[in-house]
Amino acid sequence: MDFDQTLPPEPSSLVGFSQNRLIRDAENRDEQSLPNALKDPNTRLYLYAGGKVITRTGSNSACHFSQEEAEIFKPKYENAILLGFTDDGPRIAVGVGIDADTLEEPFQVIDFRTMLYSDVVSDEDASAIGHGGSISYWNRMNRFCGKCGHASETKIGGYRRDCPNCESKIFPRTDPVVIMLTVKDDKCLLGRSHHFQPGWFSTLAGFVEPGETIEAAVRRETFEESGIKVGQVHYFASQPWPFPHSLMIGVHAEALSDEIHMDESELEDCRWFSREEVHLMRTDKHPDGLKCPPSKAIASSIIGKWADG
Repeated sequence: MDFDQTLPPEPSSLVGFSQNRLIRDAENRDEQSLPNALKDPNTRLYLYAGGKVITRTGSNSACHFSQEEAEIFKPKYENAILLGFTDDGPRIAVGVGIDADTLEEPFQVIDFRTMLYSDVVSDEDASAIGHGGSISYWNRMNRFCGKCGHASETKIGGYRRDCPNCESKIFPRTDPVVIMLTVKDDKCLLGRSHHFQPGWFSTLAGFVEPGETIEAAVRRETFEESGIKVGQVHYFASQPWPFPHSLMIGVHAEALSDEIHMDESELEDCRWFSREEVHLMRTDKHPDGLKCPPSKAIASSIIGKWADG
C-alpha cells in the first residue's frame, strides 16, 4: 500500500484534545516508573481540583508546575498518575488537597470545556490535561473490584488497577461515540439537544453499543433520534473527548429518507438545513441567530467538510 505524503493534515489532527505528544511508554512501565518520575527534577505536575485544572495567569503563566511550586496546593501523591514523558521530562497528573474556591490570583481553576474553546493553555497541554482528566476519572470510578467488591490498588503509575483479593486486573476504558452529519442532496440534518446554548444546532451523536459496528451505530442512533434512515457511512475523523473518557468517531452518512420523526426525550429540535443556511450559521450571520459548534469541536469539522465541499 502506498501512502501519499503530499496529502493535507489528517482531519483528526485539527480538532481539540488531539495534540497529545506525551510518550506513554506503557509496555515498559513497572512499579518503579512513578516513583522514579517523582525523583526527576524535570518532572512537571498537572494539578486537578475535581473536573478542573489549576493554572497560573499573568506574565509567568503556567498550567503545569514543579513539585516545589505545587506544595502550596497540597498534592495527593498517593493518587498520582504518570501520564508520560516529553523531551523536557515526565508529566504527572495529581489531585490537590485544597479548596479550589479559595485560590487567589495569579492562580485559577478552569474546566476542560472552557479550556478547549480558549487560548488559556497550548493545544498540546490541553490534550495532555484532557488525557489526565480521563484516566483520573477512571481510577476514581474503579476503586473497588467489579468482580468481588474488594478495594483495588493502583499499579504501573495509574494505568492499571489490581484486586489483591481475586487477582483481577482492571485496565482503563474508552467509550466509543459515533457523531454523524447525515446529508441528502444539498441539505444536512442537524439537531438541538435540551442542554445546548441558545441557537446552537449540531450533528447527532450516540454511544456505540456492545456487538455493534460503527456503521450500525450510526444508522441506529440516527433513526432513533430523528426517524431518518441511513445508507452509506463514510469515516471522517476522531477526537478524544474527556467527558469523561470517550472517543468521538466522526462520519458523514447518506440519508435514505426525508421525513423527520424526532425523539423529544433526546432532542429539542431537529431539522434539515441547506448548505447556504449552514454557511450563515458558521459565520454567525444567520438571521435567526442560529449557530454551529465552535471550531475545536469535531462536529464543526464534520459540518465544515460538507459545507465547503
